[in-house]
Amino acid sequence: MTKRKGVSNIQRRLIPAYIFLVIMAFISVFPFYWMISAATNETIAVARGKLTFGTYAIENFKSLLAQTNLWQAMWNSFKYALAQTLMALFVCSLAGFGFELYHDKAKDNLFGILLLAMMIPGVATMIPLFKMISKAGLLNSVWGFMLPAISTPFLIMMFRQNSRNFPVEIMEAARIDGQTEVGIFFRQYFPIMRSTYAAAAVITFMNAWNSYMWPRIVMTSNKAQTMPMLIANLSNGYKVDYGVLMMGVLFCSVPTMVIFFVLQKQFAEGISGAVK
Repeated sequence: MTKRKGVSNIQRRLIPAYIFLVIMAFISVFPFYWMISAATNETIAVARGKLTFGTYAIENFKSLLAQTNLWQAMWNSFKYALAQTLMALFVCSLAGFGFELYHDKAKDNLFGILLLAMMIPGVATMIPLFKMISKAGLLNSVWGFMLPAISTPFLIMMFRQNSRNFPVEIMEAARIDGQTEVGIFFRQYFPIMRSTYAAAAVITFMNAWNSYMWPRIVMTSNKAQTMPMLIANLSNGYKVDYGVLMMGVLFCSVPTMVIFFVLQKQFAEGISGAVK
């Protein structure tokens, strides 16, 4: 009887916590529900605040295809985001690998200077970056999109911190077996740090996919526009079709949600600094 009373008392104490978690879960999920429901309603119903599903999903989709080059924008966003993710993972992981496993006082000072770069607002560097990209003839190209973001202080710091859990004994054994430092990076470091790579891939892909300001500057051609640019164009003008707009937002949101749900376990492990 005493154990049952103790369990029941603990359960009663947890009721407020459960209620709070349910409320927070509802607040987190509601915007996604409203986005999906709004994509199935006509613009008048969306403006009036209708929260139930409608019957205008097909009409909104057809209007979206008629007003925009949806598939071209989707392909551009995927191409740019994938290229930036792959390049950023390689460059930042190589830098984090070198900073931690071959560190000395000079590298620590350089890393401190690198962290100071995180304090500089991105807007402050856009004009000189645009001039550099323009003079290099990289406007409306994948390189122009991804070059400013393939080496970020945050990802380098993330790889360096997680590299502290990398077994140094493996490196020493590999050197005894005659492996080069490049071979150690690709054959030992890369497989063991795959959780960190997954977490960095999710962060980088989402940032690249949702990027708006920089693509707006360097992508001057309509054929090079991305999904955020397409949605911004839908929201401009004297009359906004909210049903079509939310259909575009839905298409823009699906890829990032799929990436996160597929890699969510590895993302949690990578953020916590786990290695395999």
